[in-house]
Amino acid sequence: MGILAFAVAALVGCGDPGSDLSDGSTPADAASPCEWSDVATRADGRVVGGPFATLVVSFTPGAGATFGHSALPDIVLGPPQGAGDLRGGIDVVSLGRGGEIVLAFDGEIIDGPGDDFVVFENAFTVPGVEERFWEELGEVSVSVDGTTWVSFSCAAQGARPHPGCAGWTPVYASPTSGLCALDPRVSGGDLFDLAAVQIPRARFVRIRDLATQGITAPATGFDLDAVGVIHGQ
Repeated sequence: MGILAFAVAALVGCGDPGSDLSDGSTPADAASPCEWSDVATRADGRVVGGPFATLVVSFTPGAGATFGHSALPDIVLGPPQGAGDLRGGIDVVSLGRGGEIVLAFDGEIIDGPGDDFVVFENAFTVPGVEERFWEELGEVSVSVDGTTWVSFSCAAQGARPHPGCAGWTPVYASPTSGLCALDPRVSGGDLFDLAAVQIPRARFVRIRDLATQGITAPATGFDLDAVGVIHGQ
């Protein structure tokens, strides 16, 4: 990974400190999800580690996959680089049609109250008279050992919402936005709860492009930005 070896403590804003979290608690009930001490900063300034994917286990690109490959693995490690509603972030790697990537974490995702992890892509709203969305959907699977997988049921067809899929919610959090990447109230991205697939913990996340857009520029399949752990150990 080539991390420049100095750890930093990161703290970014998590919205209104008096508002409820997705599980009904408030920040006063527990430590802020955006306080962590096990991240590191590379010589080029990229933050990696912390409660985000720390390893690309495998990458199998599909047809049309080109964007971001020279920046692997670090481009999908660490926090997201969201660009908001009207433009997709470019700090991503394209999976291509039917392509897939497997990520691992230093610790485990655990089934806590509410959603347990979040997948960040670069979906955005297309400006115009009618509300339209650019979304390249992906199937998300989890595993304890990297061998046996269970997949979230993904409603990829028809109009949004697309529960159980990744790749349809814009991303607002970034190191420069001041928005907490692990606070579902403000982060953007697509949320997943291990309870939905009836497993208590996972160490690996696999994302597979579902070919919901044709491969014509700029469409190059699911564009992965980052994966963050909301409940982990």
